Amino acid sequence: MNYFLDTEFIEYPSTIDLISIGIVSGDGREFYMVNSECFLPRANEWVVENVLEKMPEYQENGRSPDLRRFDRRCKTVQSKAIIAQKIREFVKEEYPIFWGYFADYDWVVFCWLFGRMIDLPATYPMYCRDIRQAADMLGNPVLPPQESEHNALGDARWNKKAFEYLEGKTNEH
Repeated sequence: MNYFLDTEFIEYPSTIDLISIGIVSGDGREFYMVNSECFLPRANEWVVENVLEKMPEYQENGRSPDLRRFDRRCKTVQSKAIIAQKIREFVKEEYPIFWGYFADYDWVVFCWLFGRMIDLPATYPMYCRDIRQAADMLGNPVLPPQESEHNALGDARWNKKAFEYLEGKTNEH
């Protein structure tokens, strides 16, 4: 089965830190979690304004970066180990197919939830298929408009929609 994923993250000069992850399965089930271990004081203003301030789990006590945090009372806010465990429970197929849009960083932070890439569950692929690349191969058709951006679950929903649109294009040929 196909699984459509998206993440939000903080990008540092030498690494990336997962903020949130959304996954939508081919059968329409949805998964959304927020990384309680994300070091929010490192978020730049673009991430604060375009990602964090739109998240219901986010708490800001003034504009001081030192006060940025997630409300850990929210059930969606969990450690990376719990998020990885919940993904294993959510992805029911033995050989899932993962899709993302401009998915390179998304795939890296997804894999890091499990440790090193070789620590992925044994039947998971070591790569993510990319909807942008699939669109390129079909001559770059105009994809459906996105209703929300920079929300991991909203973007995962759109990834599924864009994939289904492209799938329809391939069936036209």
